[in-house]
Amino acid sequence: QVQLVESGGGAVQPGGSLRLSCAASGSIFRINSMGWYRQVPGKERELVAVFTSDSMTNYASSVKGRFTVSRDNVKNTVALQMNSLKPEDTAIYYCYAHIRPLYGRQGDFWGRGTQVTVSS
Repeated sequence: QVQLVESGGGAVQPGGSLRLSCAASGSIFRINSMGWYRQVPGKERELVAVFTSDSMTNYASSVKGRFTVSRDNVKNTVALQMNSLKPEDTAIYYCYAHIRPLYGRQGDFWGRGTQVTVSS
């Protein structure tokens, strides 16, 4: 079955950097959109940075200039380089992909999330 697995989360001081990675596995025909969302307790999940196509990206205003999303269509992976991290970046980060599987219906897939904590 298709699944997404995140890695790279952790704790860092303000101004520091982290790199998140996500790998999609399973019987995949095509991945359309792929990227990252985040969620804080009590808040709704928000878009961070995604590829809406092979080359088009969409970033949250709060992370522009600090985060960079990259995609490898051969390996079916997406990464998020996070620089100049701020306490308000603290959240659970979720990998997202809209996938057309080899079998079954295409749709949205989510990873289980990885914690990012930015504090002194």
